[in-house]
Amino acid sequence: MTETSIPRTEQPLDEEETATLEVDGDDTDTEDDDTDAPATGARSKKAVGEGDLFRQSEIAADYVEGLLDILDYDGDIDELVAAGRPMVEVVGERLQNLVGQRGATLEALQELTRLAVFRQTGTPSRLLLDVGGYRANRRKELAAVAKNAVEKVKEYGEPVRLEAMSAFERKCVHDVVNAMSGVASESEGVEPNRRIVVRPVD
Repeated sequence: MTETSIPRTEQPLDEEETATLEVDGDDTDTEDDDTDAPATGARSKKAVGEGDLFRQSEIAADYVEGLLDILDYDGDIDELVAAGRPMVEVVGERLQNLVGQRGATLEALQELTRLAVFRQTGTPSRLLLDVGGYRANRRKELAAVAKNAVEKVKEYGEPVRLEAMSAFERKCVHDVVNAMSGVASESEGVEPNRRIVVRPVD
């Protein structure tokens, strides 16, 4: 089995629903990310309307704005609904500390923001938080990683095991692999060492 590393990106760059051969517990890597709802209770089964989703993004934007004020960071905040989920995007300079190494700080901030939304609405949120375009840029990098893995699988006929990734990163890779013929992806391991294996299929 081949081991493939993911390029590490330090500058600001970085979702969930179609994933792979496996759907277990927290990581339906179909997620996006993530798509784990905050650890505050069972996921809501009722459909959430676009108005409710936008309300979630507004609550999240207010929460993020408060954090920026406390940290004395400047940034423009946009709230929107895209692909059926609330989103908040923060754009500005000197925001790298809010992203952290490979997006670790951003993931933590996203969970805190989701919890803030839950506390006001009582509904677990699939809110996606992005800072400085990190997620969009990371998605492009991971698409290249996924394509490279697929090429190796097709060339050598053996599974390729990728480096451990966050739920968001796994989702990005699954989406690319699942769109290609002759290969399939699945996740293995447990957080924080959960990773993707790309395998040949008939």
